[in-house]
Amino acid sequence: MNFKKWNNIVGWAVCLIACATYILTTELGGSFWDCGEFVSSCYKVQIPHPPGAPLFVLIGRFFIVLFGDHPENAAKAVNVMSALASGFAILFLFWTITHFARRIVQGTRQVAELTQNEIIMIMLAGAVGALGYTFTDSYWYSAVEGEVYALSAFFTALVFWAMLKWEHKADEPGADKWIIFIFFMMGLAVGVHLLNLLTIPAVVMVFYFRKRHLFNYKLLRKYFIRIILIGGGLGFIAALISASSVASSANVSMDPTVAMVLLFGAIIAALLVPGIEKLNQDKKELYGGAYMFFVISVAILGFVQIGVIQASIKLAGHMDIFFVNSLNLPIFSGFIGFFVIVAVILFFALRIATKKGWQFLKLAVWSVVFLLIGFSSYLTTMIRSTANPSIDMYNVDNPMSLEGYLGRDQYGDFPLLYGQKFTASPIAPYYGAQQYQKGIDSDGKVKYIPTGKKFSFIYSPDDEMIFPRVWNTGQDRRQTDYYAAFLGIGKDQQGHYERDPNFIDNIKFFLGYQVYYMYLRYFLWNYSGRQNDMQGNSVSDVRDGNWITGISFIDNFMYGDQSLMPQTLKDNKAHNVMFALPLILGLIGMFYQFKRKGDDGLITFLLFFMTGFAIVMYLNQAGNEPRERDYAYAGSTYAFAIWIGIGVFKVRDWFQKISNQKVATTLAGVVCLLAVPALMAQQEWDDHDRSNKALAPDLAKDYLESCAPNAILFTFGDNDTYPLWFAQEVEGIRPDVRVVNTSLLGIDWYINDLRVKVNQSDSVDVILTKNQIEGDNRDRVIFVPKNFPQDRYYDLYDMMKNYVGSEDRSKKVQMNDGNFYSTFPVKNVFVPVDKAVVEKNGTANPTDSVLSTLQFTIPKDNLFKNDLAILNIIASNKWKRPIYFTMNQGVGLGFDQYLRKDGLSYRLVPVAPNNTSTDSTYNRYSAKYGSVMGMLKENVNADWMYEKLMKKFVFGNADLPGVYFDEENRRHLITIREAFADAAIAMVKDGKQEEAKKLLERADKMMLEQNFPYGMPSRMGMHNQTSLKFLMAAYMAGDDALAQKVDKSLRTDIQQEITYFNSIGQDKVGNYYWEVTSYPQYLIMMDELSKDAHPGSPLKNLEKSDSLNTMDTGK
Repeated sequence: MNFKKWNNIVGWAVCLIACATYILTTELGGSFWDCGEFVSSCYKVQIPHPPGAPLFVLIGRFFIVLFGDHPENAAKAVNVMSALASGFAILFLFWTITHFARRIVQGTRQVAELTQNEIIMIMLAGAVGALGYTFTDSYWYSAVEGEVYALSAFFTALVFWAMLKWEHKADEPGADKWIIFIFFMMGLAVGVHLLNLLTIPAVVMVFYFRKRHLFNYKLLRKYFIRIILIGGGLGFIAALISASSVASSANVSMDPTVAMVLLFGAIIAALLVPGIEKLNQDKKELYGGAYMFFVISVAILGFVQIGVIQASIKLAGHMDIFFVNSLNLPIFSGFIGFFVIVAVILFFALRIATKKGWQFLKLAVWSVVFLLIGFSSYLTTMIRSTANPSIDMYNVDNPMSLEGYLGRDQYGDFPLLYGQKFTASPIAPYYGAQQYQKGIDSDGKVKYIPTGKKFSFIYSPDDEMIFPRVWNTGQDRRQTDYYAAFLGIGKDQQGHYERDPNFIDNIKFFLGYQVYYMYLRYFLWNYSGRQNDMQGNSVSDVRDGNWITGISFIDNFMYGDQSLMPQTLKDNKAHNVMFALPLILGLIGMFYQFKRKGDDGLITFLLFFMTGFAIVMYLNQAGNEPRERDYAYAGSTYAFAIWIGIGVFKVRDWFQKISNQKVATTLAGVVCLLAVPALMAQQEWDDHDRSNKALAPDLAKDYLESCAPNAILFTFGDNDTYPLWFAQEVEGIRPDVRVVNTSLLGIDWYINDLRVKVNQSDSVDVILTKNQIEGDNRDRVIFVPKNFPQDRYYDLYDMMKNYVGSEDRSKKVQMNDGNFYSTFPVKNVFVPVDKAVVEKNGTANPTDSVLSTLQFTIPKDNLFKNDLAILNIIASNKWKRPIYFTMNQGVGLGFDQYLRKDGLSYRLVPVAPNNTSTDSTYNRYSAKYGSVMGMLKENVNADWMYEKLMKKFVFGNADLPGVYFDEENRRHLITIREAFADAAIAMVKDGKQEEAKKLLERADKMMLEQNFPYGMPSRMGMHNQTSLKFLMAAYMAGDDALAQKVDKSLRTDIQQEITYFNSIGQDKVGNYYWEVTSYPQYLIMMDELSKDAHPGSPLKNLEKSDSLNTMDTGK
């Protein structure tokens, strides 16, 4: 047998299986989270959120054109691109495994000496490992949607395989072209995602082990120690100067901690060289060299990440400022000039290297050249941004904006090596480097305009620590309370934390939450088993999203009796049981590779470490993440799959003890293929098949169709924003609606984008000028009452324009930092109402009682820029355009009572809620249940909702049997179910029971119970709360059959959940406080609803009893 031939045949066969799997299971259209934004960006070549993905956008656009450049196929085209990228990554994984396997088998022999049985064994190892990774949970999830992680995985696999290809051909002429190719691919990969750079340490170690005989160890050792110590000394001096400058500018004492860490870190790094050499005197050069090259690899990673990607753009941007502002040259002149200088330096470096015969320098220079060429895809970002596309995140139309875009400035900074504890309070503000934006100067010329200095806080050294893991830069109480709960830190009567966290607490959170819960838990999902698709919240959360083995006594020990879980969770399609077989085989392979080929084992381990534990340390994740983050660690599971493949050799060795080599190979292959890839495919397929799911784009349609023409729709998060962008930008649905994301409203460029017409949506008046919101101007406006009676209401528009927008120092307040901040003098405000306008444009219905003014009280003492923008838009709109919100809570600006439900969206209306009804059924239920958990919404636009829900709403194919909806999908489906319940109750209120029944029957028909049960666990029991409302609506509409169906499902789940809560003990049941206290009340209410189903039944007041809020916990 010819190894190369069969390596290609089997590799491509595995690739075909992977590609077919992913293409068959790709999502039908757009998906949730960032996918809507990315597909929209690909469709029109637009600018997604920082730090961008220009190459992904360009390749996505190519696939869209390949699929006919039609809106209906755009999302599918990008999804297929992800599927193919993922499938080809599996091909490179296969070849990576067979490379390592061949090195184990052949030893010092040539490839031609491999026997048929050895080749078969190598192919089996590659197939088991590659197919096993094909069916992993996290990788499969990213492979079937239009996100960057699939293409990023492709580049990671390609780069690592290419380095192994170089290793195989390193002694041949021209082999170094593979290294140059690798750096070119890395440059391209940066235009997709930065994760690819984490392969650098493993790549460098491959280089070291292959070429270490060329290095003079003594010389390398001498210069390594010198450079480390000199670098540490220079870093120490630079850090002291920086700390002194910060302390001087803020008038606080200097904190030398960072300088000391750099100095002692350098000393320790240097001392480790002789320390590592002593581990094995016979192999001291091998061990010492490996350590030194690992440090070098980390330095290269830092050079590429900080030097090439960030510093080069920063220097080019500041040269552009000099050229534009001082030399009166056009924008981009300094940027081009900088890279011309870089090109000249690289050219002369190449000449010197060639002339002197310095091959390593020559290779390094060419690598930098091609890295920069690949990185140049970001030029397209600036080019497209100058065209002002609809999605133009960060407005990257100049080099200075590109610097902030790549640096993710809009997301703020977080500490990594040294920083504040979560209990810390700032002792002083610090103003750093001057910030600039492109603008027009007083002479009408395009210049870079100063927008203020970069702002941050200084903390007391007593409140800071090395390697801070329990940090908080924004004093987010949810985040700080999470830390405190995790660490067992209580609060005193004043609400202050009883103590500050110490370093042991810091490490406890790092190991227990960041390492175990936010990394190892995900890793074990992939190779041991997954409990369900519920998002986990904490280590003590035993019900939701944990890893399992499928072995009862182990799972029961960790999480309580799993047999008592509610049936819906037992039947959850993401309940994947693999008995830890892939994990065990991978661990076997890891030990086997280290024993048989230690250098290869170290290389694989470095890839595993850098794409796993290193990411954990870099991300420094806080508590209360909005979603599971397993996709970030797919590279780590990729590296582990190499060991799964290698593990087949050890299984073969075991079988060989009881049979001949040929039989042992066959048995090992069959057993491992069945125990790993076959089992994983069988378990994972049903919860990764998205081929019929279309909820994200359908949800977007429902939100948009809920709005009247030319509306302004305020959204709050990724999943009520990005799908809407996709619907408008790609599918052309309701382009007249202006979608305004409140999270982005705190940024000047986004507010300025509202001033421009987009698609068919008119511009939006935000009252304040560009200069008034530029940079950090009016980031915060403070409540300072000045000579204004606080018992009156004042015109909101007048206050915002003439007081908040004023530059008069008498209308500002000077804070401790010496700066003047804008203020607002009153909290009681009103918006005038033109009755003729609101009745004509449909804001008010003919039967509504229209208010002369919309009066409300601002509940905040500090208004941030996004608060200002919302209030300004409301004030300036003057009821000309409909204003909607995707939530009726969470705005927190005081006007929630004027939000009327018009579908999935809530419309701001100057209408007094109508609490009366002539319908006896409604009045009976209102009297008894109206105050219970907000079951009966008073402000519902019944006729409007009926029309929309019956004729416009779509359901993501929830009416097709077998379509799987994960927790995030269910969370949105439940809002649709609630909309039908609210509309039905409103119809009953208006005396239209038949219409109410039609609404409920349509909801039941379009959301099949097998896909979306009425009763099932959810975070804080929101699913069952909504179903309880739906049950009430069915009773009110007189639909007894539907009511019985809902009651059965809901009652069964609640009873099963109560049984489970009673089994897990008091120490864990606190995670489900809301369900524990509410579910007994639900059962009583359901009994009452059943009794009251007919008009003649006696009515009793439903009152809370202490006994209803207690449960037996078995303790």
